[in-house]
Amino acid sequence: MIPDILLDQTAARFPKFFRDRIRIEPLEKGGSDRKYYRIALSGEGSLILVKYGSQREENRHYCDIAAFLRSIGVRVPEIFHHDTQEGLIWMEDLGGDDLWQFRDEPWSERKPLYRSALRQVVRLHTRGHRVTGDVLPRFEIAFDADLYRWEQHYFFENCAGRYFGVPPAVIELGCGRARLEEIAQRLAALPRVLVHRDFQSQNIMILNGQACLIDFQGMRPGLAAYDLASLIYDPYVTLSDEERAELLDEAEALYAEEGEPVTDDFRELCDLCALQRLMQALGAYGFLGLVKEHPHFLGHIPPALASLRKVAARIDGLEVFSRLLERLEVKE
Repeated sequence: MIPDILLDQTAARFPKFFRDRIRIEPLEKGGSDRKYYRIALSGEGSLILVKYGSQREENRHYCDIAAFLRSIGVRVPEIFHHDTQEGLIWMEDLGGDDLWQFRDEPWSERKPLYRSALRQVVRLHTRGHRVTGDVLPRFEIAFDADLYRWEQHYFFENCAGRYFGVPPAVIELGCGRARLEEIAQRLAALPRVLVHRDFQSQNIMILNGQACLIDFQGMRPGLAAYDLASLIYDPYVTLSDEERAELLDEAEALYAEEGEPVTDDFRELCDLCALQRLMQALGAYGFLGLVKEHPHFLGHIPPALASLRKVAARIDGLEVFSRLLERLEVKE
């Protein structure tokens, strides 16, 4: 049921959208407290209306972050109006094609789209932290050791424990937690840049063959490798090892173009960040599927777990953790 007040408020702010001629279509988008609608008027184009709740403060900063991103050359939707009292945002309609929609196309067609997406996020990583002064919007808390630990705990609690039924004692004593703590500490000690935080195929819109970023309200200081890992180990899309390697090569070239070549430990850091990102994603799927009762999220656990097993096996000192992962049996 679409509230009539949304139609009234749209007509009031955009006079060409007469109340009796507006078409409004709800859009399904993720597991957040935000609701999305496409509003169209025959012959006059369309726009997207977002209704957000009060559960997360980050929603209120979306428009400020959008303006910031546009100022540094990152493609994002244009914001037309923001009603902070009602929690409403009217923005540019980027169409219905996200990167995920192209998942079954040949790699020769998908690779340019991925490169376009990488170019946008590399601009964020290399330009965002150079901006200083009072123009910066409010970002979420930076990645630190506590946040990396939280991602690990999120996996153990909501995926290993809640979904797979691993006993708490095993989680506490038999999962190689000391090595995971070392990883959290190492990542937290590295210099940070601004990162998207949820850089995956459903948050990358494709308009006229070019990538535009959305759902960036969770942006924060962190590691560039975290965003790259989020894309190349996206559980929603199947990529081969060769395709992932090509994307990392593309990323390296783009950083060099921006005058900030990657460090010698770039690939190793991508693996460590992939470990963190996949643990966070698996925890989210368990939580959203079982606690929030959105069971379709549970279907993403098998591919995410397969990727986590592959990544963990490449990281020294995670043998105990890898053995735990191999014992997890996906439910039919």
